[in-house]
Amino acid sequence: MTDVTVFEKPTCTTCRNLFVLLREKGIDAERIDYHVLGLTAEQLDEILAKTGLTPRELLRTREPAYKELGLDDPSVTDEAIVEAMLAHPELLQRPVVIKGDRAVLARPVEKVLDLFE
Repeated sequence: MTDVTVFEKPTCTTCRNLFVLLREKGIDAERIDYHVLGLTAEQLDEILAKTGLTPRELLRTREPAYKELGLDDPSVTDEAIVEAMLAHPELLQRPVVIKGDRAVLARPVEKVLDLFE
């Protein structure tokens, strides 16, 4: 069992590039396709806590649901963004890599190396 978990979308170019980098560094990771499996409230809470990012900072603004749900309005609360991400997991920015008590949004993919310093 690995101690590294990646929330990814396998068709995402950045996600694929992340796994090339991880392979080059000899790092094994559990892959979670959250687009298929969805996200639990516990998983999203863990991602937020371990990255230290706000829900808005983890929000994927290029998804159609972003505008459809009115998330482009700056007055939308963090709680509303979290609820939207749970209902529409595609709104979570990717890839997110968790190792132990830390996590990063691996954009650019080299940011993942911060977890191994």
